[in-house]
Amino acid sequence: MKNVAVLGAGKIGSLISWLLAHSGDYHVHVGDMLPETLQHLERELEHPSIQVHSLDIMDRSSLVQLLRAIQVDAVISALPFYCNRQVAEVAGELNIHYFDLTEDVEVAWAVRKISEKAPAAFVPQCGLAPGFISIVASDLMRRFVELDTVKLRVGALPARPSNALKYALTWSTNGLINQYANPCQAIENGLPVSLPPLEGYETVELDGSPYEAFNTSGGLGTLAETYAGRVKKMNYKTLRYPGHCEKMRFLMNDLELRRDRETLARILENAVPRTLQDVVLLYVSVTGKRDGGFFEGSFVRRVYPQKIGGILWSAIQVTTASSACAVVDLVLQGKAPARGFVTQECIRLDSFLENRFGLYYR
Repeated sequence: MKNVAVLGAGKIGSLISWLLAHSGDYHVHVGDMLPETLQHLERELEHPSIQVHSLDIMDRSSLVQLLRAIQVDAVISALPFYCNRQVAEVAGELNIHYFDLTEDVEVAWAVRKISEKAPAAFVPQCGLAPGFISIVASDLMRRFVELDTVKLRVGALPARPSNALKYALTWSTNGLINQYANPCQAIENGLPVSLPPLEGYETVELDGSPYEAFNTSGGLGTLAETYAGRVKKMNYKTLRYPGHCEKMRFLMNDLELRRDRETLARILENAVPRTLQDVVLLYVSVTGKRDGGFFEGSFVRRVYPQKIGGILWSAIQVTTASSACAVVDLVLQGKAPARGFVTQECIRLDSFLENRFGLYYR
């Protein structure tokens, strides 16, 4: 049985712990600094293979002491992005495998630096986007001899929008603001470029329903670096219901709340509801040459809330946690690279979907 630590017992960390424990092959140690969060997890997710630990993640010595004491094979960070650098440093010091869900570009680069010459695997960006969407895009691109345009589009949306933003908080508010405020990686004319967020507006129709898409940060992961010079154009955009982008531009740009993210976070937390009734949309399109002609390949999925182990989990919880668990499982089974910096595009889509945790994307 593998021994793993999951840091962060929130929406995603709790389902990661639940999935791994229920597989029968993992003993899960969950660390969090909030007593009420740990109590909720113990009460709602009682399982003999889940053990909780009260832990201040930012107290480096306490983190080192815990990970040494429980002798884990891997640490999985389901923490806010700004906590991950320290967790990765400790994982490097203790020579244990490291995984996270970060969408923050600077944190991913820091993890890469820490991973140099590491005997263990350092695998950031193991969630939905970046994460699974990168695995899908890489699989489609491998089918072409010459690549033209790659489009990655992902949306985590309320199933029934009920406010002017046509949105509900389905995950980290700070992570959401990061996406709307930070520069966006892309490829133009074969070269990596940085694009402004909330720009590049377009409309998308999926299964007869209209959506809008616009630049957001982080979703491309390491794809821009991996495929620079090999594809003419590549970009990542977030999917929303029509009208959302205009209102976010007003908040971020006209009111200049991009410069005061704490205030914006308070506004969103107080005014925008949370929901478990969500839907995750995934759309990837690749055009290029193969078989002597110009072709397009695409991948489309809708994922809805699901009951797992008798508990209802939101679509964003299911997609993010199952993706992380599948990548962890593949690395620890030796079915994916298990040393140094590991990008999501290193992982084969067929291996992912055949995995017991990847089944939620089938």
